[in-house]
Amino acid sequence: MPDRFTSAPTLDRITADASTLRRALRALPIDHAHVLAARITDAQQLASTALRLFLDLAQHASQPSPADLLVLDRVAQIARAAQDAGAELTAALARAVENRRRQAGAESGRVVLVGPSPQQFIESAVDLLDRIPALSQPYPATS
Repeated sequence: MPDRFTSAPTLDRITADASTLRRALRALPIDHAHVLAARITDAQQLASTALRLFLDLAQHASQPSPADLLVLDRVAQIARAAQDAGAELTAALARAVENRRRQAGAESGRVVLVGPSPQQFIESAVDLLDRIPALSQPYPATS
């Protein structure tokens, strides 16, 4: 399995990308579907990078040590957090489009919106992205 120094730059990039995405989600309310779609793409790209790292590490671990398994577990958790964040953002996009459709189709000015708001889905995605830096912290060297 590659040592921690060969995978550290990738983990650093994943952490930086997750932080950038978190800041983008927190900076301004996302009120345009195309902006939200771009953030979904960012989350998916983050998950893809983590999954590629997982595959690279797993391919080199013919007899994984406990330390190797810890690294693989952390990278898998990073990939899952990024995928789940993308799913939350996708749910936010779907809810925002549904809300707009309901508002446009309402005959009266009053529209009842059901379920979590798009912003609540976005906040959930931010919470998931908040986990990534801790999971990317230094881990034991592999054998």
